[in-house]
Amino acid sequence: MRPENEPDLMRLYLRHCAVGFVLSAVFVALILWQNVAGLGSLIAGSDIGWLAILLLWFFNGTIFGSVQFAIVIMSQAEDDDDDDDDFRGPLIPIRVSAQAGSRRR
Repeated sequence: MRPENEPDLMRLYLRHCAVGFVLSAVFVALILWQNVAGLGSLIAGSDIGWLAILLLWFFNGTIFGSVQFAIVIMSQAEDDDDDDDDFRGPLIPIRVSAQAGSRRR
């Protein structure tokens, strides 16, 4: 990778990580609002529920941001398949006989 492309790559990474953290905030809000597995009422009844919300948001944001960045990077790949099917020639099926050996105990 050339050094002049690194700032663009860093901007791309930060932008998609930010998208991942926004998606995480929406995801955690929906989990709490829908009270999935009783998490909404559990967190609302706890005195340190803010910590649970912060950890849910942070760890989901890390995952969502990583997935966003991976999707963008993998979609930028160029097809470098320079194989030419005519190079090997036509494929001809060949019959191969095989015999199973007996199992002795």
